[in-house]
Amino acid sequence: MRGKYTLLYLYISVLATCVLSACEQRTIFSQYRHTPSSGWEKNAPVTLSTNVIKEDGTYAEEIGVCINGEYPFKALTLIIEQTRYPAFETWSDTLECQLIDEAGNATGQGVSQYQYVFPLKTLRLHQGDSLDITIRHDMKREILPGIVNVGLRISSLHQYAGK
Repeated sequence: MRGKYTLLYLYISVLATCVLSACEQRTIFSQYRHTPSSGWEKNAPVTLSTNVIKEDGTYAEEIGVCINGEYPFKALTLIIEQTRYPAFETWSDTLECQLIDEAGNATGQGVSQYQYVFPLKTLRLHQGDSLDITIRHDMKREILPGIVNVGLRISSLHQYAGK
């Protein structure tokens, strides 16, 4: 029963963050995928696909990660591979995510599960573009426990004016 309330709290927190930041950035894509409770396998990437971009612009990407108390490390290394269509342009980024401070305290938002958001990159997208994204961990363990979900948010960097 407690797990259901924790998950509900997480979703409400993420939703509130998106609503409160709507004045500065307009989210055009936000999607998270749950990882298996038995552990996230290195060879099982999280895959995401955006809808077609509706307008030319500069966009900010952020990676979101949620962990629980089973996560065994202070940091997490992620490999993010993206392909832009219709240009078939592909690139890869490595993201080092600090999750636990030197005192052993989680630095994310939450109580029994901790949500983190890490800036990834800023990119220029054109009307008609879309992205396929894969996210995988690059840790020494083949199966990584304690990762609850992983996702991506893309926001327009221009001032939201109800467009």
